[in-house]
Amino acid sequence: MKRNRMALFLLPMFVMAASTAWASGFRLPEAGAKAMGMGFAFTAQADDPSAIYFTPAGLTQLEGRNVMAGFSYVQLYGSKFEGVTPLTGGASEYERQRTLQFVFPNAYFTSMHKDSGIAWGIGVFTPFGLSQKYHSRQTSIFRNQVTNIELRTIVVNPTIAYKFNDYLSVGVGVDFMYGTAKLGQTAVVNIPGGHMNVFELDMDGDGTAWGYNAGILLKPTSNLRIGASYRSPFDLKIKKGNASIRNPAGTASADGNAEVSIPATFAVGVAYTINRLTLEVDADWTLWSRYKSLPIYVNYPGIGKVAPEKNWKNSCALRFGAQYQVIDPLAIRLGVVYDPTPVPSETMGPELPDSSRMNYMVGLGYKVGPVTFDWAFMYISRRDRSVNNLEVSTALMTPPGSGFDGRWYGDAWLTGMNLTYNF
Repeated sequence: MKRNRMALFLLPMFVMAASTAWASGFRLPEAGAKAMGMGFAFTAQADDPSAIYFTPAGLTQLEGRNVMAGFSYVQLYGSKFEGVTPLTGGASEYERQRTLQFVFPNAYFTSMHKDSGIAWGIGVFTPFGLSQKYHSRQTSIFRNQVTNIELRTIVVNPTIAYKFNDYLSVGVGVDFMYGTAKLGQTAVVNIPGGHMNVFELDMDGDGTAWGYNAGILLKPTSNLRIGASYRSPFDLKIKKGNASIRNPAGTASADGNAEVSIPATFAVGVAYTINRLTLEVDADWTLWSRYKSLPIYVNYPGIGKVAPEKNWKNSCALRFGAQYQVIDPLAIRLGVVYDPTPVPSETMGPELPDSSRMNYMVGLGYKVGPVTFDWAFMYISRRDRSVNNLEVSTALMTPPGSGFDGRWYGDAWLTGMNLTYNF
């Protein structure tokens, strides 16, 4: 379908609004350091305040009141690309994204009323997010598709749980999400003998969404725990976004809106404890299939509404974790995750050069009186991915095209820390 020239300039910007670089798709499960150290295989254990995120029914396992706070730090090495884009003139070139660092926090409060079997709490965490940058807005071989992107979300999640008996607990919660996005792109057109940068576009906006979560925890025996958890999808509505269009003649402004379909998640886990050793395996589904397109509207002459296709696929991460209680205060942990990408080759873009990955984790916990310290480290080994979805236009004074033919590769690491105080 033909679109006007300005819409083709702006379209890639909105495609970026739902991307990430250190988890498959744009999901961030880094909601607690103990869980991270065990490969996020925590659905059945859920025995610290991050149960609000992983399995809300687990709140009934916590005694008294608990305050937990911490953060995850991400070292994201820029993804590397070797291949052809619409701006390379058919030649294979190399480009690397910038290396970036991020910190995103989490915090929880929980309270258990033992006599009534009721537990409640509130959690604040970052379930989705992204920041990526290419080196030059003037010369990047991807500048007509994306030059920079930042997406941040935060969820506030009040939760209540009830313990029916020693074998069964359930929990439910309400989720309020707030999200912000900053995006950048350089518009390019074909000219005789090459390409010309027309203008630079920067956009920012924010939005909100509501959802819910629920979980169940079964304890058939003193050694065996089975957990399941569900989080509803969000429709994050970006309203009154601000766009700045700069060229040598001056600066123009526009506003617009978009709706990002953030997927539901569902996890099932089984944990078994043998003396000082606890083992857990989880299957964790992210229901990306609802992310079929990204409808947007830009209030600028000649642009209007567009809806680029994405057609992502559901994915299931397999998570394996172990904890060994060396002595009463000290526990050590290991985790391994296989995390497949939901992004099909046909719709993959440079804003999210996603691939399946293996994640490897280590961690430890140490308790002194009412205070527990948890630490974890995670290395992300992403598979090299070759994609051929290049579309090129050679007509003069029109955008040069989209996509790429080539290979992406790179890796990243994270560390997380939490302190918990029980009173």
